[in-house]
Amino acid sequence: MIEVASLSYRAGPVPILHDIRLSLPAGGITALIGPNGAGKSSLLHCIAGLNRPAAGSVRIDGMDPFAVPDRTRARQVAILQQSPALASRLRVRELVAFGRWPHHGGRPGPEDAQATAAALAAFDLDALADRPLDTLSGGQRQRAMVAMAHAQATPWLLLDEPLNALDPRHARDLMARLHALSRPGPGARSVVVVLHDINAAAIWADRVVAMKAGHVIAADSAAKVLRPDLLEQVFDTAFEVVEHAGRRLVMTL
Repeated sequence: MIEVASLSYRAGPVPILHDIRLSLPAGGITALIGPNGAGKSSLLHCIAGLNRPAAGSVRIDGMDPFAVPDRTRARQVAILQQSPALASRLRVRELVAFGRWPHHGGRPGPEDAQATAAALAAFDLDALADRPLDTLSGGQRQRAMVAMAHAQATPWLLLDEPLNALDPRHARDLMARLHALSRPGPGARSVVVVLHDINAAAIWADRVVAMKAGHVIAADSAAKVLRPDLLEQVFDTAFEVVEHAGRRLVMTL
């Protein structure tokens, strides 16, 4: 479980997050939604131990991410940030293999090669494994970065807007893969993902955290959060939520 208690965060003099109180159970997909500037990415970075809060605390399965060595934290939680800087001539296989660094510390073994191969297969990257990153489309590069985070083999996988640069087909495919990875079973991951696509949250997320202006407005099952009245409060625009083919669809009015 991730527990966030009375957390506030400032970027220099600017307050970003205000008294965040949140419990995220292990398993499944939790989507963070909200308008631009709501604090979604800042909260994700605080949970990952990258943004030190001005007040309050974070616990990941009881671990304080700010009180342990980087490698210890990196074996518990993997985070994919938006647009990380990458060497353009790096090959896909080499990028994905970087996810194993917390485990081998620069001396990879057979287990690391197996984990890299499994991550390439899990995200349908085998045919691209030997391609340099600068020969890939934006969507292919994004899949490779998610595969790198997956190869880290952590219980928790935090993804900041992973659908950026993905067309509808590949966005659906990535969410389906994340959904499958988060189901109970051997190697299951707990996924926390920042999404701007509310319908992706409606279709794939088990839980939704709705944020606005640095506050958590609601945190519950997707069905309970993705309601027209609550979405209007969060986004300041009218919504309609309908059922189609057994799925909830969210539309602006």
